[in-house]
Amino acid sequence: MENIILFFKSTLTIMIPVFFAALGGLFPALAGTLNIALEGLLLAGAFSSLAVFYFSGSVAAAVTSAIISAMILSTLHAFAIFKLRANLFISGLAINLFSAGLFIVLSDKLFNTKGVVASNTGGGFLKWYVIIALLLLLLACLVIYKTPFGYRLRACEKSSASLVSLGIAPQFYQTAAILVSGFFCGIGGSFLSLNLGAYVPGMSAGKGWIALAVIFLGMKKPLGILAAAFIFALAESFSNYAQGLWSLPSDFILAFPYVCTLIAIVVVSIIPKKTT
Repeated sequence: MENIILFFKSTLTIMIPVFFAALGGLFPALAGTLNIALEGLLLAGAFSSLAVFYFSGSVAAAVTSAIISAMILSTLHAFAIFKLRANLFISGLAINLFSAGLFIVLSDKLFNTKGVVASNTGGGFLKWYVIIALLLLLLACLVIYKTPFGYRLRACEKSSASLVSLGIAPQFYQTAAILVSGFFCGIGGSFLSLNLGAYVPGMSAGKGWIALAVIFLGMKKPLGILAAAFIFALAESFSNYAQGLWSLPSDFILAFPYVCTLIAIVVVSIIPKKTT
């Protein structure tokens, strides 16, 4: 029974940052503007939260700084896309690469380290982040499906011409959606570092990219994203435990959750074609 509890806890720990990143990335996806920068936004939240906690000792200030830093990068991303007319994929990749290098430099200047920053946060934040995740999931459902903002947001992808004819600027809602994704990624990134008690370069470990897959695997629905994020986390948690049980190469076992995600996406993309 104890092993089952530990396995479930490990699954939730893996799921939380993926879920927050995917839920945030859902808003731009619904607006027809996919946010490729989720990986960099997670790193921004992770570094800034631990850095602020290191100097202040306040969890609230740490999470707030994570949200602010991720939203600042989101603002730069939106500015590049909509004002400078940059390609959204190139801009997103630039944010990811910029984040990966920036926080190594900052950790060297602020903490005189080679990228790793440790601080005794005490850990044990999983329960609170699960509660926050469920509350924000409910809020996202209400905003997307029950508010004028949500209706107009979804119309940006399906019929932006209709919005323009009504005097509504789709770009406003697309920009807001990217900022919302920064908000969610900041929270997800703060969990990565605060729960571990350290910032490690590249600690997002591809979770931002997996979040993009989770968005489509969850059929671009909040509850679907919750289920898809949990399935991925379950597969990764299983692969972690399987390393000590099976005599297979570790690289093969570690690739298991990503292979499962790829297969699931292929299956989900094929099913609608068969039903049409």
